Amino acid sequence: VLLVEDNQLNAEIAAELLRMSGLTVDCAWDGIEAVDCLATCPDGYYDMVFMDIQMPRMNGYDATRAIRSSARDYCKRVPIVAMTANAFAEDVKKSLDAGMNAHLSKPVDLNALEQTLQRFRYEPSAEQPQ
Repeated sequence: VLLVEDNQLNAEIAAELLRMSGLTVDCAWDGIEAVDCLATCPDGYYDMVFMDIQMPRMNGYDATRAIRSSARDYCKRVPIVAMTANAFAEDVKKSLDAGMNAHLSKPVDLNALEQTLQRFRYEPSAEQPQ
């Protein structure tokens, strides 16, 4: 997965939670790095993206819009999950309106994280013809 988080401590905590779920984690430190990662990686390289919202240079909403506007089909369909302290209904709606697939509030609840991972678990072999 790609974890997009500008705060080093938050990134370390989130990465450890994701690794505890058996995932390999790459980090991007802001929205611009996230867009670059997804623009240059092979299709299917990241099963999911966990996106912070409030970041310098490019926030999570703008990064998600940029990713979704890519010509690559992979960028249009890779699951993007907001991970943010903003937990009001209007924050969830803003995330979904920006093109994200789900919204997790910080601090991250392990059960909610596991449910989200199960909901969006991407299996490349299931989508590509043999």
